[in-house]
Amino acid sequence: MASTRDTRTVMIVDSEPAQQRFLSALASRGGWRSVIAADTDTALARLGTQDGMVLDAVLVDQGVPGLPLGEFVGELRRWRPALPLIVITMRNGVEAAVTAMRAGASDFVQKPIAPDRLLGALDRIASPGGPQGELRPLTEKLRAPLAFEEIIGSAPNFRSALAIAAKAARARVPVMINGRTGTGKEVFARAIHGASPRARGPLVMVDCSAVSPGLIGSGLFGHERGAFPGAFDRQVGRLVQADGGSLIIDHVECIPLETQAKLVEFLNSGEVQMIGGSIRQSVDVRIISTSASPLDKLIEAGHFREDLFYALSAAQFTLPALSERRGDVGPLARHLLARIGGLPGMGPIGVTDDALRLLAAYAWPGNVRQLQDVLFRAAVASETDVLTSADFKAIEAALGGSASSGSDVAINGEAIGITLYLPDGNLRPLEEIEADVIRLAIGHYRGRMSEVARRLGIGRSTLYRKLSDLGIDTAA
Repeated sequence: MASTRDTRTVMIVDSEPAQQRFLSALASRGGWRSVIAADTDTALARLGTQDGMVLDAVLVDQGVPGLPLGEFVGELRRWRPALPLIVITMRNGVEAAVTAMRAGASDFVQKPIAPDRLLGALDRIASPGGPQGELRPLTEKLRAPLAFEEIIGSAPNFRSALAIAAKAARARVPVMINGRTGTGKEVFARAIHGASPRARGPLVMVDCSAVSPGLIGSGLFGHERGAFPGAFDRQVGRLVQADGGSLIIDHVECIPLETQAKLVEFLNSGEVQMIGGSIRQSVDVRIISTSASPLDKLIEAGHFREDLFYALSAAQFTLPALSERRGDVGPLARHLLARIGGLPGMGPIGVTDDALRLLAAYAWPGNVRQLQDVLFRAAVASETDVLTSADFKAIEAALGGSASSGSDVAINGEAIGITLYLPDGNLRPLEEIEADVIRLAIGHYRGRMSEVARRLGIGRSTLYRKLSDLGIDTAA
């Protein structure tokens, strides 16, 4: 539980002095006071000190000397069961993170550490009811690109967006993806790159919402040494890094007007000039941009250039919120659990119909991202390999007992897994139901197309023909 004091205190358990200073300075930015421990024994000993008694959170590095990470978390839980704890793992430290969370850790972040993400994680776990909130997005921790055939969704508005994305992947034009936070914009952007002729080229991403506005231009175009105060070294920009491939500009709405002008100039000329430099370099890159805010309103307010919007949106689509496609919750949950079950330290994970009914009844304000985070938390915390409604107590509490438990119909006539009826009570067309079955099978068998065809009782060529009819014929 969060402290009522004005200054919150975090214990940083890390043996590297440079990392201690970095984490301490970062925590200070968020209003946290730091207590340092260089190993697990020191950390446990300090729990009984004056500083230890007022701790609001613990931040521990995966490689800290002393007890194995899982044992340390378990020991900390034995002495201070309510104290939130975040584990810092290496980029490929998923197995260690799963072990720590099963022992009682509240969350984990991966290196290299994004300051805003770590501060956000600290704020969430230290706020009232924090451990019941979302984990950091699973897509940010465990990114694995999906092909179009693995993206689950049968709602008409979602299928329309999927068809546009698949068609745009073949072309060389810029793509604009709109949608609320958590709807899967980055997943689509990566799928577009993976299904494009540039798939073997680099895929580079810049999140403009996580960068100071004054540094976005430097991040995109690069800078020469001494170009501005703090530019101690020459830095190559993301546009050059993505030469021959694709650049994902996430939260394009956050780009300041001055940098927008430079981006328009690049799109017209195909040449990059570093900040503080005089040489122009030709670059061949395909830009895929995403926005969580309606750009038309920003254009009207003078905060976004109209010429930049048109230059970036030769192909454009909007991803619907998960609340607008409730019938997809069941297939999505099964698909995400199959992916989670394949992570190091995990195993096959099932889910009961009662649990799916509960999940489908929830509004999911955080969209697909929130759903996968909730499923991940439930999977690592469960002592069995089948999730039930008891594994989703926070969702049940949020619904206040309003979820239906006596029918296979989840909500508004939408069945778990496959939606049979239209809102007016009539059956959906057979072609749409068939599409749902195929997508459900692809998710269930994790994109193994030979297995999908065999289980559906059709030939592989017939399956690909049907995929082509659904508008995803560019998928590999």
